[in-house]
Amino acid sequence: MSKTLVVTNDFPPRPGGIQAFVHNLARLRPPGSVVVYAPAWRGAAEFDAGQPFPVVRHPTSLMLPEPTVLRRAGDVLRAEGCDSVLFGAAAPLGLLAPALRRAGAGRLVGLTHGHESGWAALPVARGLLRRIGDGLDVLTYLGEYTRSRMARALSPAATGRMARLAPGVDEKLFRAGAGGAEIRRRYGLAGRPVVVCVSRLVPRKGQDALIHAWPRVLRAVPDAALLLVGGGPYRAELERLAAPLAGSVVITGGVPWEELPAHYDAGDVFAMPCRTRRRGLDVEGLGIVYLEASATGLPVVAGDSGGAPDAVLDGETGLVVDGRRVNPLADALVGLLRDPGRAKEMGARGRAWVEREWRWEIQADRLATLLEP
Repeated sequence: MSKTLVVTNDFPPRPGGIQAFVHNLARLRPPGSVVVYAPAWRGAAEFDAGQPFPVVRHPTSLMLPEPTVLRRAGDVLRAEGCDSVLFGAAAPLGLLAPALRRAGAGRLVGLTHGHESGWAALPVARGLLRRIGDGLDVLTYLGEYTRSRMARALSPAATGRMARLAPGVDEKLFRAGAGGAEIRRRYGLAGRPVVVCVSRLVPRKGQDALIHAWPRVLRAVPDAALLLVGGGPYRAELERLAAPLAGSVVITGGVPWEELPAHYDAGDVFAMPCRTRRRGLDVEGLGIVYLEASATGLPVVAGDSGGAPDAVLDGETGLVVDGRRVNPLADALVGLLRDPGRAKEMGARGRAWVEREWRWEIQADRLATLLEP
């Protein structure tokens, strides 16, 4: 049986979307076919003990493409009999690919996310990304936006070896009836139309635009409520903006991961009007939250930043808006809140799309194909 070494800075118990992406791909590999090499993190020993594969921890919390990491990765590769390597994020650890090929890896695949698109726009990083692409057999991309951005930095040969691989959705967890009624009771939202946003509280995600749009929404739907789920550095500013709307805007702060499906299920419409910032360096790579909302049966309102539109069938599973313009955002929200039939149809099409294209098992099968020589 072939065996894959996953070399990654991004792995639980450290929280985050990339960490969940890499972990789910690893856990869905056949038994005995994967070993993970990742940094140390608080709670790692307890987490690793519950995994169906071995996890080797680097002694520090960050791994860079330098000799110590290369030596340890090579040692694990040989000791475990691995014949392929999967880099959890191609930048920067994919720079180790040529040396690991010399150490015995026959197939090297690098996952990309959002930050590699930013690398493609910076002169020095652009050259490093080109080196990474040339050293790998496959460089993955999330969607057309990230593919086109990275292709500008890659050699023609590396561009020809690119393949799509995106995060999946657990459609058994994210579903209608996942506990939303209890969440509505918890926050005093029972019986009200609810727009929900589940995301880290940072400026790019656009929660402030939702708050700025909310007075216009309330003029059309007076009992509507906005539920902002998540924590992050922008929380204090969002609370300041929402203060005049007390009773109509709820900011939950961070919630346990196991409660996220119920928080999605508490909404009638999902909205995250993300927008690109810092001249394209701060951009949405995909937006898995849109797909989790679709799996829950909600219509989605997405911003047009980066690859976010790749997670929405505009006009079918939801609407894509300019995250920098408040009035069109408010109009989209009002339109869905005042037409529950249309919203329900969009949610149903979104659920079907997730089941057809975005389940974790589908992504795992795609990875298996990419790892084949």
